[in-house]
Amino acid sequence: MTRYRISIERDALQALSKLDKPIRRRVQTAIDGLADDPRPHGVRALVGQHGLLRMRVGDYRIVYEVHDNQLLVLVIDLGHRREIYR
Repeated sequence: MTRYRISIERDALQALSKLDKPIRRRVQTAIDGLADDPRPHGVRALVGQHGLLRMRVGDYRIVYEVHDNQLLVLVIDLGHRREIYR
């Protein structure tokens, strides 16, 4: 099976670094899992945002896009569900 490369944008890295350690670990594990399966069960497309997907990790959301031709998963943003869609 082909593994995808993971790239995390600066805003997402900053948001990740601000999370509490247990939540940060869960979110990082979910992001790492995207290398093996970029569209796992439960992932949804963002309405009105062509090509963007979102993954739930507890009360947090990871917004990303998949570039199949480059075998790349680009994490755009992440944050608490109250704030991520603003």
